[in-house]
Amino acid sequence: MPPPADIVKVAIEWPGAFPKLMEIDQKKPLSAIIKEVCEGWSLGSHETYALQIADATNFYITEKNRNDIKNGSILRLTTSPYQTALQLHERIQSSSMDAKLESLKDLANASRDITFAQEFINLDGISLLTQMVESGTERYQKLQKIMKPCFGDLLSFTLTAFVELMDHGIVSWDTFSVAFIKKIASFVNKTAMDTAVLQRSLAILESMVLNSQDLYHKVAQEITIGQLIPHLQGTDQDIQTYTIAVINALFLKAPEEKRQEMAHILAQKQLRSIILTNVIRSPTPINDEMAHQLYVMQVLNFNLFEDRMMTKMDPQDQAQRDIIFELRRIAFDVESEPNNGGSIEKRKSMYTRDYKKLGFINHVNPAVDFTQIPPGMMALDNMLYFAKHHQDAYIRIVLENSSREDKHECPFGRSSIELTKMLCEILKVGELPSENCHDFHPMFFTHEHSFEEFFCICIQLLNKTWKEMRATSEDFNKVMQVVREQIMRALSVKPNSLDQFKSRLQNLSYTEILKIRQSERMNQEDFQSRPILELREKIQPEIMELIKQQRLNRLCEGTCFRKISSRRRQDKFWYCRLSPNHKVLHYGDLEESPQGEVPHDSLQDKLPVADIKAVITGKDCPHMKEKGALKQNKEVLELAFSVLYESDEYLNFIAPDKHEYCVWTDGLNALLGKEMTSDYTKTDMDTLLSMEMKLRLLDLENIQIPEAPPPIPKEPSNYDFVYDCN
Repeated sequence: MPPPADIVKVAIEWPGAFPKLMEIDQKKPLSAIIKEVCEGWSLGSHETYALQIADATNFYITEKNRNDIKNGSILRLTTSPYQTALQLHERIQSSSMDAKLESLKDLANASRDITFAQEFINLDGISLLTQMVESGTERYQKLQKIMKPCFGDLLSFTLTAFVELMDHGIVSWDTFSVAFIKKIASFVNKTAMDTAVLQRSLAILESMVLNSQDLYHKVAQEITIGQLIPHLQGTDQDIQTYTIAVINALFLKAPEEKRQEMAHILAQKQLRSIILTNVIRSPTPINDEMAHQLYVMQVLNFNLFEDRMMTKMDPQDQAQRDIIFELRRIAFDVESEPNNGGSIEKRKSMYTRDYKKLGFINHVNPAVDFTQIPPGMMALDNMLYFAKHHQDAYIRIVLENSSREDKHECPFGRSSIELTKMLCEILKVGELPSENCHDFHPMFFTHEHSFEEFFCICIQLLNKTWKEMRATSEDFNKVMQVVREQIMRALSVKPNSLDQFKSRLQNLSYTEILKIRQSERMNQEDFQSRPILELREKIQPEIMELIKQQRLNRLCEGTCFRKISSRRRQDKFWYCRLSPNHKVLHYGDLEESPQGEVPHDSLQDKLPVADIKAVITGKDCPHMKEKGALKQNKEVLELAFSVLYESDEYLNFIAPDKHEYCVWTDGLNALLGKEMTSDYTKTDMDTLLSMEMKLRLLDLENIQIPEAPPPIPKEPSNYDFVYDCN
């Protein structure tokens, strides 16, 4: 007979005593269970004790999470969160340096648990830590020369405890004084500072900036780009990552009118070349967090173009019209004619002829072409940059096309406008950075005007592809589609420089694109005859069942997810996997990203599949309705899903990528008996169905199938060729 569902068999440890095996009745109050355990070891005042998970996390058992205890768990009897918080609150104020250091180390570890954190914060612990940072450091700095390692550890553990406590989101960041901000900033501004202290200080500054507009202004007054740059010139990638994160946070929260000014300062300080030399081209491989911060910086730099991209040209603005005149002057080597240089009609006719050669749609008033947003004035800026910095290529393209027949000319003006719009779409200009993306391109860090140079390479590609396709004006959209494919394929290999990108495009000629398309078309060949369609319908359920089994097997292997936090700097992870019998979801927190699968017995929590009511995706997820920096952007919404169980309880996920999102939503829907509708399922269905169809039809192609089986051969005359292997 199986044990009752409410009874859990566990082992409970107590220092200096043998562990006890015990059956816990989950219907009984937790206080009654703790009292029973205390009485077993003759301990009084049971209300001062609590139970913890006996693993690296040391999380307290509460009424809220007690149902996560499973058979075979090892628990530890320890002092209650309140008592522990009270003791540590007193010990960190000790006059003994050794006692203070040990207690701060314990506090840094204990603060990861939200139950303890709440009790310590209730004792005004955050204020105590900030006071220690503000005033205590001066006192300890006198001892720094003779006790430098101790001082560094003391401050490091103080800041670590502060970061862990703030990470729970219990206390608002707006409550901190200017003195505290100045002190944290001073640790960053010093040239020689303990590495751990510097890391924590940079993490605190980033969180302040991202979580409070008021603190952004205060931090911006204390920290300058010039003071942050030396930290990028070292070899510690963690320090470099934290530093770039602070720069990104300052950039992201800066008012729009100050971002251009900040970008100008970054250019003056040669930030791009410093990052290129010391980070991107460093012998140390770039880890995921650094790749994410470089991606964020890339996005923020491109977003500086958003204002120009969304600005229409004013046909009456003479300064803007002068840019078009400059394009004409460079192309045709003409000077501005004096007012008496001919009749008005003659000059208008000459302008119209030249604007037609330049490839504008509106030959009379080309300014009208730039009233479309996007790309607005950004297209005109790119054209002028190309004309000034790549003058020979610009003149050659314009003159080449002006000497062709009208229907075969590649209109430079129209092409530039549409190409700029396309490049903005490819690089997602104007969109917020995603929390989970690491897609940075090293080549964009190799030039101060990387977008403009990118445009210059692509406009020459467009002209080359136009000639290769022997295109006419009716083929304009087809040419743009081919150019887009060429650019996307070249970007996919992540070239390290603009020259490498250019070389890659040289290998992706129109002929090569046709070969690639032909190859892909053959692989995706579709059969439309009625017997074949009937065979497809017959095979489809088998393929769907195969996909379903693959999804469930993948869920059984499990996935590591990032823990949802308002502060992204310190990564926390949790793991979730399906039991082999497909009846329970096991999940739990991890100290670090795992290498390989995590066994079921190391995951503390479980959720029976029978209790799952629904799977919710996107903006309907409860964790997507919360306010937080970078949370409401499109890419994070596309990776979010939640599992609803019981009445209003949720298990919230943000998948590491689109692939894992599709696997998990498909698998969960399959467990609930619902249809798997992800893009990944459709792709798998098409691929497997096409493969199965080809395999089944393989024997029918030019092969004579005999009506009778072939005869059995005669026995050999002797068996001399047989020998005994033994």
